[in-house]
Amino acid sequence: MVRKELFDTAPARRGTGCYKWDNGDDADVLEMWVAEMDFAIAPNIAEAIGRRAQHPVYGYTKIRREAYDAVVGWQAASAWAVKPEWIQFTTGVVPALSAVIKALAKPGEAVLLLTPVYNCFFSSIRNNGCEVVECPLVREGGRYVVDYEAMERAIEERGVRLYVLCNPHNPVGRVWAAEELRRMGDICKRHGVVVVSDEIHSGIVMPGHMFTPFGSLGDEYMDNSVVLSSASKSFNIAGLQLSYIITNNRTRYEQIDRAININEVCDVNPFGVEALIAAYSAEGKAWLDDLNEYVGGNFEILKQFAAERPSLGLTELEGTYLAWLDISRTGQTTKELWRKLLTEAKVRFSPGTIYGAAGEGFLRINLACPRDMVKEALRRVGTVIAR
Repeated sequence: MVRKELFDTAPARRGTGCYKWDNGDDADVLEMWVAEMDFAIAPNIAEAIGRRAQHPVYGYTKIRREAYDAVVGWQAASAWAVKPEWIQFTTGVVPALSAVIKALAKPGEAVLLLTPVYNCFFSSIRNNGCEVVECPLVREGGRYVVDYEAMERAIEERGVRLYVLCNPHNPVGRVWAAEELRRMGDICKRHGVVVVSDEIHSGIVMPGHMFTPFGSLGDEYMDNSVVLSSASKSFNIAGLQLSYIITNNRTRYEQIDRAININEVCDVNPFGVEALIAAYSAEGKAWLDDLNEYVGGNFEILKQFAAERPSLGLTELEGTYLAWLDISRTGQTTKELWRKLLTEAKVRFSPGTIYGAAGEGFLRINLACPRDMVKEALRRVGTVIAR
């Protein structure tokens, strides 16, 4: 049974230098936008950080073997046999993505995204002088699927070099099945496109669904891919700045290592290392299981709310703690309704338009917060929608 006491109360965050809650001057706004949780971290992670903090020097950090072993063990739980020598650590998944793009694509080359998708993908591609190619996902019966013909056509017509996969997919909440991943991977192999799989949300999987790492599909898929991940989203430790890159191709590994150094993101936070090891333990996994059940309960409340309002629709949540709300029937643009909910309901969501053109008509809602906050936010939203 889920330990609700771990999640029913949120630590006060306003006035703590918090990017999410100190974003504006209105103290009445409920902040449900940035993809981080309002829950206290797992107790064993806090204890590990506390032990490290007792040593009075916080200098440059050598990543110890236990961190590599923790990643290997964590991936093994998803049936993926990773070797320690495939792993490279860096400060965050976005810096990792930027380094991989720099390493594997030349300025002017095209990088494919299935949209709507995480907004920082766009900037990472463009900041490296590459071209973004958007291929919209297709919404079918409350969930999104891949248009494989359109994906292959985009690759052929635009000369795509890399495909950045989001698995689980932010913001539409898909946990891609193994067969879907194989079909995407097969298309990329046929056209010499390297798959870069962002798996930062891999720990947030709703009951009844199973996460499949892209690299676990087999050697032929691993050989044509680079995987990016971190404990940051699953365990609410993004501020500790640690992520990792996995590739079994030595030449590609060295190219990425060079790019990490060019981008100067090779040094990591000593507390991030300790947090990773603690997160990827049995105690961390137990906390995460409780979290997933709790977020699933929050989603059920949102689902009922949307079902009672004909102007709203909701995409089924398979993974991540980010719900994707369809507002296209409200008669207002995303920007108009987003602003109205912020100013009148005092609730801040993320406008779908920042995730690409396919995000028009949607809002992204962060459900990683106490249940009472979800209920209060929806009460406020319902009042505005009713008007």
